[in-house]
Amino acid sequence: MSEYANPHALVTTEWLAANLDNPSLRIVESNEDPLLYGTGHIPGAINIDWVSDLNDPLTRDYLDAGRFSALLSARGIGPEHTVVFYGDKSNWWACYALWVFALFGHRNTRILNGGRLKWVTEKRPLTRELPRHAPTHYQARARDDRTLRAFRADVLAHLKAGGALVDVRSPQEFTGERLHMPDYPNEGALRGGHIPGARNIPWAQATREDGTFKSAPELRALYAARGITDDQDVVAYCRIGERSSHTWFVLSQLLGFPRVRNYDGSWTEWGNGVGLPIEKG
Repeated sequence: MSEYANPHALVTTEWLAANLDNPSLRIVESNEDPLLYGTGHIPGAINIDWVSDLNDPLTRDYLDAGRFSALLSARGIGPEHTVVFYGDKSNWWACYALWVFALFGHRNTRILNGGRLKWVTEKRPLTRELPRHAPTHYQARARDDRTLRAFRADVLAHLKAGGALVDVRSPQEFTGERLHMPDYPNEGALRGGHIPGARNIPWAQATREDGTFKSAPELRALYAARGITDDQDVVAYCRIGERSSHTWFVLSQLLGFPRVRNYDGSWTEWGNGVGLPIEKG
């Protein structure tokens, strides 16, 4: 992992298998499918659901610091713990959960390289036994909505300033041919297309077939070929912020870009916004 800007951003399946009983470690599974955890998970893994645990459905926003503190306290996660995230869909939701933890200042985090797919493919153990961690007294700082996150107004200002935008959706979503991912339902966008000036670099281009991340030189070349370099202020977006959190992780944690924000409102918000500019094709 030494080739990455942050060599501790990833752990291997071998390392995690050897550290399952490490008391300074907490393992978090976060999936798109809320039922997957119950079918079997990595021993000791805590389930954190991206909808029911991390979001406030009334405000269409994340938890505040108090509720985030209560969540982690109840799950037995303390500020001293190293948290290793993994999940399905090549770690979309693992990166999403890690990004939300970062919003509240918990930076001692890792991603399991290859995620659930690699762990299962290697026939490593799964269990249905729920972990029993003693409650903690976690005190999160106020949510940082400025340095890691972009809102619609921020994206408009970024657009007017000629800032770098990365659209990580599929090419069909980018052109406007589709309003949603292939094989997924339409999640509410009324218009197809992309934010003007955005570069289309689908999230999956950063990974190999087994779900592991490509090497740092490969990643740098991928983004540089589309004009995205570490001297820019970069905003990434997708549909609701899950795929773009994966790209946020690649750019900020693996490549060390100093200014990367995730626009979690993404196309579901932008595609429905009155008067917001779009491009097609």
